[in-house]
Amino acid sequence: MRNLPRAIIPVLRKFELLFSERVWEWAKILLIGAILAPGKRTVTSALRVMGLSDDAQFQNYHRVLNRAVWSPYAASRILLRLLVDAFVPSDTAIVLGLDDHIERRRGAKIKAKGIYRDPVRSSRSFFVKTSGLRWLCLMLLAPIPWAQRVWALPFLTVLAPSERYHQELGKRHKQLTDWARQIIFQVRQWLPERVLVVVADSSYAALELLAACQGLPNPVTVVTRLRLDAALYDTAYVHPAGRPGRPRKKGARQPTLEQRLSDPTTDWQHTSVRWYGGTTRTVRLASATAVWYHSGLPPVSIRWVLITDPDGKFEAQALLSTNPAATPKEIVEWFVMRWQVEVTFEEARAHLGIETQRQWSDLAILRTTPVLLGLFSLVTLFAHHLLQAGELPVRQAAWYTKALPTFSDTLAFVRKQLWPVTISWMSPAEADMVKIPKSLLVRLTDALAYAA
Repeated sequence: MRNLPRAIIPVLRKFELLFSERVWEWAKILLIGAILAPGKRTVTSALRVMGLSDDAQFQNYHRVLNRAVWSPYAASRILLRLLVDAFVPSDTAIVLGLDDHIERRRGAKIKAKGIYRDPVRSSRSFFVKTSGLRWLCLMLLAPIPWAQRVWALPFLTVLAPSERYHQELGKRHKQLTDWARQIIFQVRQWLPERVLVVVADSSYAALELLAACQGLPNPVTVVTRLRLDAALYDTAYVHPAGRPGRPRKKGARQPTLEQRLSDPTTDWQHTSVRWYGGTTRTVRLASATAVWYHSGLPPVSIRWVLITDPDGKFEAQALLSTNPAATPKEIVEWFVMRWQVEVTFEEARAHLGIETQRQWSDLAILRTTPVLLGLFSLVTLFAHHLLQAGELPVRQAAWYTKALPTFSDTLAFVRKQLWPVTISWMSPAEADMVKIPKSLLVRLTDALAYAA
């Protein structure tokens, strides 16, 4: 492929060494086709939008996903480096969002699927089950300058197969927290010197996971929810040298956080924090350090934070940080950033065709969904380099106005830079060309750029 915008070529070249020369040419076509294609993100839809529907060797493009030799983990490492260099200053903590996502898929040949709670269709009072694949995703939570808000940028996605799948293969089943520990350790190896903060929901408030992250030579801070009835203790006193017996793991029992809510001696501080929706809100915070311990599990030193609303508009909740030195305000603002993970999953379903792919071979399944989620970050990087500190055009309509750009505007902007290149590249010989008015061409490219 030729004549790509110069600003995005340095980004693409970072991934070139992962592929052989021949496979790289096919991979680039699939990548640009996946960005430009509206609707389903299948290999055939990518080829059609690139003008290759008559290519008799179409199976070569399928082989990029189901047979070619390349490493998604190596691609994740490169993508993370590009994102950190673009959006995170060197003296700032790298904040990562961790969450799982259910991709609704059916088919007898999809071996790793299971039956899970559907997080999109379920609520506290209504439980919906769905058949599909469960993915665990790490995303960089960073402010995007031209979007004027924090975005969640996926860079590492792994498949967490169902328990039935492991039983059929005779393998030990790995829990979601086991996968989480593995990918957090992987990122720590990739960024050994940086300060890492991982923000997750209550599913990852597991003592084994928290203790593992805290016990690393360069610990990773984990911020998550904490039960109001959790068993918290004082720090154990120092065991005298030479005294027989095993050192204590914990000290005296502390009141539960639920008891502290009604305790008149609890020290509450009114604090202004960055809140959901990019707003600022004043909340009441109470915080202290403790040891969270359960019999048979490792103890974890934490800082807990109780949050209440002075206006009584939301229920009291508690957070924890495995870094006791973190301030209560930092912990709350880190956790608030986690909501962008849900936004990214929704944007990926709406604009990048998650759940529309049709691969059924094991290797293609392991690669396709992580690539589509990574496409969210890659499109953001392309826009960042194309803008060169400029402003991103915000799409407006008589029935819908918005002040700040969203991912749909970002995708439309990148598409408009790629459409002329693609049309030029797949144009026929001059004798077979049909000239059309420029105004019609502009309307056509605009319509394709904004197509979902």
